[in-house]
Amino acid sequence: MSILEQLSQPESWERFYTYKSGLTCQGFFLKALRRFIDRKGWAPVCDAVAKGSPFPLPRRAVISKTGSQKKRTVYIYPHDENMVLKLLTYLLLRHYDGLFAPNLFSFRPGYSAKDAIRRLTRTPGITGMYGYKVDISNYFNSVPLMQFMPELEAALADDRALFCFLRGLLEEPEVLDGDRPLREEKGIMAGTPLSSFYANLYLRELDLRFHQRGIPYARYSDDIILFAASRAEAEACAAEVRAYLGARGLAVNPAKECFFAPEDGWTFLGFSCRGDRIDIAPISVRKLKQKMRRKARALLRWRKRKQISGEKAAAAFIRIFNRKLLEQSEDSDLTWSRWFFSVINTTDSLHEIDVYAQDCIRFLMTGTRTKARYSARYADMKRLGYRSLVHAYYAKRDGEHEEKTEPGN
Repeated sequence: MSILEQLSQPESWERFYTYKSGLTCQGFFLKALRRFIDRKGWAPVCDAVAKGSPFPLPRRAVISKTGSQKKRTVYIYPHDENMVLKLLTYLLLRHYDGLFAPNLFSFRPGYSAKDAIRRLTRTPGITGMYGYKVDISNYFNSVPLMQFMPELEAALADDRALFCFLRGLLEEPEVLDGDRPLREEKGIMAGTPLSSFYANLYLRELDLRFHQRGIPYARYSDDIILFAASRAEAEACAAEVRAYLGARGLAVNPAKECFFAPEDGWTFLGFSCRGDRIDIAPISVRKLKQKMRRKARALLRWRKRKQISGEKAAAAFIRIFNRKLLEQSEDSDLTWSRWFFSVINTTDSLHEIDVYAQDCIRFLMTGTRTKARYSARYADMKRLGYRSLVHAYYAKRDGEHEEKTEPGN
């Protein structure tokens, strides 16, 4: 049976819903998915696919990259078609997971960024190794289809119907720019659900090379890090990576390419590792503080414009960042408590963020950055719902410890 046929099976959708329910996805997505399943929104899409009808064109959009002024191009299919592609991606990533080496950590069942950091930090002797880290420039939209298509065909040799469908999507020359069709090279189409599977597949031979040679290495989509016994060996590995990427029609991002010595420590996927110490990377802390500053200023303007109390503005700030840091976000891994807490072993960065957040809250409550802001007490913040990251970290750690030490565990 082709995976395409599973798209029209209600049990496939129920498994997908159960999987998503197990993550801390935002309620609105789960509700939308439930409505889509209940109204059988997938049925017309699956019927069109079975008949070989043309798939709708994706819409081209340019968005700002998180935490920067840089722009990136993404592609978005209509809602119902996008939902079907989400299920298809879920099925693909599970059916073909055996293709990938254990040093690939992106978009895989049972793998995550946290696993990458744990695996690397537990590598014997890693604290004395030199390393190389690189980011691939515009990876998703730069993949040359002439090189990728034969690999996709070989990977899906057991499902010809699936390959033909995916080839049709990838080789469609047009996208929608507003309401106007536009012809452009779009690679594996960043932003579409299927791009995660394609991104894993296109560089799998590079992952396998380093795995087979026992070189400490990890890839998460377009981010690569590796380790070697000396600077010379790290440079040789880096040359190999550059040559491989160049032969694949890709280029490194010079601004995100670096070598590091044992004493330097290293950062990867938002984590900072130095010796036995694992913390949140300084750039992640800096980006979060920038978001807090922008939000505090926006809420102060709102407070003045609407003539509302400082406590109401502060409570809004607290709700926003409690959600992002401790509760729910669109992707469970993007909630800070889930992304960082189970891996880091110091609260230094959490303390820095707590201090900054409290300062923003006092600013909103009092309307000033002078010493007068300290009239807003910590107890007042807690009454409005403020939760310290340091306290939340220890509560989570202690809770996990209690679970492990219960009788019978």
